[in-house]
Amino acid sequence: MIRDLLKVGLAAAASVALVTAYATNRIWDQGGHDEQRPAGAIVVLGAAQFNGAPSPVFAARLDHAVSLYLAGLAPYIVATGGKLDGDRWTEAEVARAYALERGVPESAILMENDGRNTLESIDRVAEILRARGVSDAVFVSDPSHMLRVLRIAADRGLTAWGSPTRTSPRDAGTERRIRATVHELGALALYFIAGQTVSTESVPGTE
Repeated sequence: MIRDLLKVGLAAAASVALVTAYATNRIWDQGGHDEQRPAGAIVVLGAAQFNGAPSPVFAARLDHAVSLYLAGLAPYIVATGGKLDGDRWTEAEVARAYALERGVPESAILMENDGRNTLESIDRVAEILRARGVSDAVFVSDPSHMLRVLRIAADRGLTAWGSPTRTSPRDAGTERRIRATVHELGALALYFIAGQTVSTESVPGTE
């Protein structure tokens, strides 16, 4: 009996290890591909902001999204993200101000002001885009975040491509990269099992 239980335990552990290895490879394979192309919109995922100033992670995402817009890839930038209790501005409002300062016209910026995590933001983005007859978008976030972003977007009926920023401190250095990967593994598992997700900005030390 003990030997049989041990075999079952070892088989289960091996299965978990294989799934984890596969998922880790998928996270970084997707994060390593820039799929930028002409689309109906550029969607930039929100991140922490401090009294109206984007965090380094958020600024890296915004810089990349603005560069794609100015290169003519899409007619719209969709800024996403709500706010925490006590914040004066939403992440989307901070993103809008940042993009305006860098030459994006006001008419080209769409706002998703309520999302508290990736899932909520993309749910609302899908509604915003469908209301304008847009069915495809280039999504901008950190490399480790892209697999989850694109899966959720596809599940919401969007044709989604990923264009990860290469300057985010969230994935800079081995320690932060490992931490971000572990976070994404947990977030993917939560999404697949329960249909829920968590904020990418809960990764310590990556703001």
